[in-house]
Amino acid sequence: MAKRLTLYIGIALIIGIIVGAIINATASPEIIAEVVKYLGLVTFAFLRLIKMIIAPLVFGTLVAGIAHMGDTAALGRVGLRSILWFLAASIVSLSLGLILVNLFQPGVGIGLALPPATAEAGVAKTAFDAKKFVGDIIPMSIVDAMATNTILQIVVFSVFFGVAMTAVGEKAAPIVRAVDSLVEVMLVVTGYVMRFAPFAVFAAVASVIAEEGLGILAKYIEFIATFYLGLAILWVLLIGACFLIIGGRALGLVRYIREPLLVAFSTASSEAAFPRTLDALDRFGVPRRIGSFVLPLGYSFNLDGSMMYMTFATIFIAQAYGIDLTLGQEILMLLTLMLTSKGMAAVPRASLVVISATLAMFGIPEAGLLLILGVDHFLDMGRTATNVVGNTVASVVIAKWEGGLDAPESPEHEPPHAPSSHDGTARPAPREGEPGGVS
Repeated sequence: MAKRLTLYIGIALIIGIIVGAIINATASPEIIAEVVKYLGLVTFAFLRLIKMIIAPLVFGTLVAGIAHMGDTAALGRVGLRSILWFLAASIVSLSLGLILVNLFQPGVGIGLALPPATAEAGVAKTAFDAKKFVGDIIPMSIVDAMATNTILQIVVFSVFFGVAMTAVGEKAAPIVRAVDSLVEVMLVVTGYVMRFAPFAVFAAVASVIAEEGLGILAKYIEFIATFYLGLAILWVLLIGACFLIIGGRALGLVRYIREPLLVAFSTASSEAAFPRTLDALDRFGVPRRIGSFVLPLGYSFNLDGSMMYMTFATIFIAQAYGIDLTLGQEILMLLTLMLTSKGMAAVPRASLVVISATLAMFGIPEAGLLLILGVDHFLDMGRTATNVVGNTVASVVIAKWEGGLDAPESPEHEPPHAPSSHDGTARPAPREGEPGGVS
């Protein structure tokens, strides 16, 4: 089923591009708007289904992972190593964007009419607010956090809950078994939801191409090409670092995550890829207690593709307006983005919001966002897929540091003896020390 679903998603992606291009070339603007509206319903329905399972899946896997981790010292060690890796990856991502945009200078002589400096970009302005930052981390109510799918707040509550279960010991055994069962049920539900992924991929791609057309890509060819070159380099750096730490096994990692990569790329939604990324890590050999902790944390603190885009797009806009920034200003910008981006995990299209705040801080016209809004979705597809790679590598590396990886399972084959996270019919038996296994 896993191999077929990946194939179906790939086919849906290609058909969506073709159908979208045909609609854009042949239909009137009124018909295009109507078609895009109905195609959007398909994508909207799929993303709602994904949001439906995210909160219980994150809560269940994280609490079960902590409960089976054994002690709070191990939890603290995993948390510290994760944060240090996230910080290092963020610095590399931001710096790479800064280097490439200065090297290729895609904004110089772009040949497009620049929006007036006073024009409104329609993106909310925001700045770093320590109180709001803390409020975004600590949930006022776990019910509210789950209702709004605020992953970081769910993670915080789940950590407290899991640590408390570990402290209670044997008395919490019934809750541990219940959480283990919740995880298995939610993975089966995930399998059901993912059956709709090819339809959502087709609708998402077709609607974007129908509305924007492929012609818009030609106008920004240097900007887009340079950015995707940067993403390719970032992939090489991330997987290369993984190779240095775990050895040749890292070279096969992409085979395991190709399905969540396709979903992330085509829908430009990290949430849509989360359940399958978790399952792919399990098959690659990452102990579930590690993957279920590092992955949700990474979704708030380790968005490598988005981080690279922030420096790249900000300097691109400055170049388009002929604004020269000193090396000191660019380094300050990098540090500013490093800080402000961490408070934006729950903000829709967070990259644009952070960029908007940074532009104002450095005297760059906020109207410059209008230059990139037209192609932002195409760029968002690439950076979302890169976020999946970054969080996958982080989980694998932390697992290696925490005692090693388990034996991998085939990315294609699913044994027939247990429930499955892929299609609800087969799931590998739990490994020792994992949710559902022997602790």
